[in-house]
Parts: sequence; C-alpha cells; structure tokens
Amino acid sequence: MALSKSSNTYGRTSWEDSEFPILCPTCLGDNPYVRMMKEKFGSECKICVRPFTTFRWCPGARMRFKKTEICQTCAKLKNVCQTCLLDLEYGLPIQVRDQALNIKDNIAKSDVNKEYFIQNAEKQLSATDHGVPGAAGGPGKSHPPSDLLMKLARTAPYYRRNLPHICSFWVKGECKRGEECPYRHEKPTDPDDPLADQNIKDRYYGTNDPVAEKLMRRAATLPRLDAPEDKSITTLYVGNIGEKMLEKELRDHFYQYGEIRSITIVSRQQCAFVTYVTRSAAELAAEGTFNKLIIQNRRLVIRWGKSQGKQNIPGTTNTEAGARFEPVPGLPRALPHPEELEHNFFNLAPTTSAFSSPYPQFAPPTYPLMAPPPPNPTPNQPELPGFLAEGQSGIHYPSQDPTRLGAINKTRQT
Repeated sequence: MALSKSSNTYGRTSWEDSEFPILCPTCLGDNPYVRMMKEKFGSECKICVRPFTTFRWCPGARMRFKKTEICQTCAKLKNVCQTCLLDLEYGLPIQVRDQALNIKDNIAKSDVNKEYFIQNAEKQLSATDHGVPGAAGGPGKSHPPSDLLMKLARTAPYYRRNLPHICSFWVKGECKRGEECPYRHEKPTDPDDPLADQNIKDRYYGTNDPVAEKLMRRAATLPRLDAPEDKSITTLYVGNIGEKMLEKELRDHFYQYGEIRSITIVSRQQCAFVTYVTRSAAELAAEGTFNKLIIQNRRLVIRWGKSQGKQNIPGTTNTEAGARFEPVPGLPRALPHPEELEHNFFNLAPTTSAFSSPYPQFAPPTYPLMAPPPPNPTPNQPELPGFLAEGQSGIHYPSQDPTRLGAINKTRQT
C-alpha cells in the first residue's frame, strides 16, 4: 500500500473507501460479467494525493487491464470517469466541456489549499446531493446543454481506446512471442504528434490538453445545413433512425419547432420525412437538430427534403424528355407504331387472299412475298444495299434480307 508523505499519513479518516468505481461505458467494457480486483487504499489519487480504494479489471477480450487513477471525490467535482477523466455525460475532455458551458475552474491547485478544499467539498457532497456526480456546484447535469457539446458528443462507447499498448520489443524487431504477445504489433505514431504527450493533470484541470485542442479545431470546421432556395420545401429528411423508432418519438421531439403536417417513416431505408406546415418552422427544426439530435442513443442525420419533380417549361430543353438527338448513320430507323402497321409487324406489302370469311380473326394465315418497307427518306441516309431500290429505307431485321436465302434483285442487274 502506497502512503503519502503529507499530513494524510497521520489522518487516516480522510482516506477514501468505496464499493464500486465511477466509470464511463467505454472504460467499463461490454462484458456484463466483468470481474474486478479491489484493493483498499491501494494507491494515491493523481490529483489530491490521498490514498483511495483502487479497482483493476479487464474490459474485454484482447484488451488491456485498466484501473482507477483518481479518487471518487475528485471525479465527482468534475463529473468525470475515474480512469479516462472524460465527461460522463458527453464523453469529451474537460477543457472542451468547460469552454462550451463557460464554466470557470475554482478547484485549488496548490498543495497548501488542496487538502482543505477537498475536505470542504466532501462535506458539501455528502450534505446536499448524497454524493451524486456534479453536485455541490460541479459541472453536472444542472447546466443546460450546449450546441457544440451536442455536435461533438459521443453517442456510443469507443472500445478501441481499451486496446493494449504497442509492444516495444516488436518495434525493435526483438519480440519472440508472436500471436501470444498481449501487446499490439503495430507501428507507433509519430513522436512529434501532440497526442503522444498527454498529462493527466492537464486533462483534469482543462489546460493544454492536446485532445481538447484537436476537438476544438474539428468543431470549427463542422459542416452547415443551408436552407434550399425553393421556399415551398418544408420537409426534413431524418436518417439513421433504426428499425425500432416510432412515429411518436419523432413527433414528441419535432413538434416543439412548429405545427407538423405529416411524418412518414420508411422502415426499409431506416429514414423518415417530417413535413411542417410553414417554412419558418422547418428552418427552426433544421437549425435545432442538425448534428445535435440523439434519440435511442443514435445520432440522427438531418437533411432538407428535395422538391417535387419540376415540370418542363416551354422553350427549354430537357436531356431526358425534351431533347432530340441526331440519328446515328447506318442504324435502322425507328419502328412505326403498332396501330400504323395494322398488325403488320414486319412491314410487309399488303396482299389479297382468295379466302374470305365473315370472321377475319379465324382466317388462315397468308404467306406474302418478301418486300422492302415503304420509302421513308431521312437526312444523311447511308448508302443502300444492292438489293434495295432507290428511295427505299433500310431493313429492320437481318432475317428480312432476301439475299440471305439466295434471291437476286434483277432490277439492279445491268
């Protein structure tokens, strides 16, 4: 057991004893049957240097063992996890949260006032809110949410943060454990990267935290949702709703921005369409929910709906419907409409049959001679084959070519 050299060595009553740590979902892991090793007064707090009860556990398979780094009193004052020191509600560094909520840090940092401040904070926590994180004036849930925090907040655990450290022997090419090595065999990051140099006290006090600075730079470049120019659009597209999202849950959130005309849920595509009565209500909803809306631990995607299909305006050309393209030389002309052919699908010459019946639909079929289709000259017509007369158009199918069966066009012979 590690003992402090300060006055805490002689005041064991100020040491902290607890039954379970204060952890975030990421540090706790996804195993519901996690086993922890508890050691009473096993280490000193990295902030107030008081001995406290430590916990050690493995958050999951192929993960590294984790342990508590600060005492519960320091964690409650900042509403953070005892291991990663990230905010319990948003999963963000303290520096980002304090800047978004305009919180001023009044925690004592000197060794002289630190012990006195912690003792007063413990009394206030136990007397007011029964030790709930964020009580006694701390940055808990009493503060209203911020748009910046809603955009940057994590909605799901990030278990990659629990991966083992990089094997230093593998980096030097001397690791002989192979797959049995509990450490990662990956290339380390650049040593000049600011994220490679992190201090637990800087993270707790919210000063010079490289992770927080990276998130603030990302927040400055977040995309914006611009309203469309078409004022008739009052529909918002809501994506990533999942399969269990109900219309009531969407209506309970979106009705605060204005009167809703309809809500359509497309379960197969996991999206919904919220239509407002007025355009101003739709703009308020888009501004209040873009990159901020979280329902059922899912960050919903907000986009503006698209306008209905525009009608073709006279005098304009449309590449799909109204445009006319020049015919390609050498290709057969378009087939005539079936009504124009009168069931003559091969453009055969009309013939008379000796058989007449009052019921033509039951008449026997006729077998006329092969004849070219009627003349239909087109501009830039290619050279006709030898078996066709001048002024006649090309054939439609190769099977209509009489020369394939050995016929000779005597009119073209000289």
